[in-house]
Amino acid sequence: MNLRKRNRPAAEVQTSAMNDIMFFLMLFFLIASTLTNPNVIKLLLPKSESGQSISKKTVSIAVTKDLEYFLDKQPVKLEDIQPRLLVYKQQVEELTIVLSVDRTVAIQDVVQIMDIANKMGIKLVLATEPK
Repeated sequence: MNLRKRNRPAAEVQTSAMNDIMFFLMLFFLIASTLTNPNVIKLLLPKSESGQSISKKTVSIAVTKDLEYFLDKQPVKLEDIQPRLLVYKQQVEELTIVLSVDRTVAIQDVVQIMDIANKMGIKLVLATEPK
């Protein structure tokens, strides 16, 4: 019996180009992730099924679980919120407050902000997280 070996060409896959592409993608996502919102205040918002977005001039007020108040991401005391809102209201006719409150904050602390907005005639919207 004369069995001869068949010489088949070896199939090779070059992955060096794929390694370069994956490196550049990883580098891009690392850089992009450090640039997105570095000064965000971490809050656990309550959930809502019928949330709406707002397109008018808005001012954000955030209340953390430690009862720290932030007006447009700047720390502020509760008694200083009304004078600061008065400055905003003089600049814009229709002002809306977006109130972001941690879900562990007592309702009385939320009502204090709502009372300030009602006294000044400013529309207030409570921020929620979609389900």
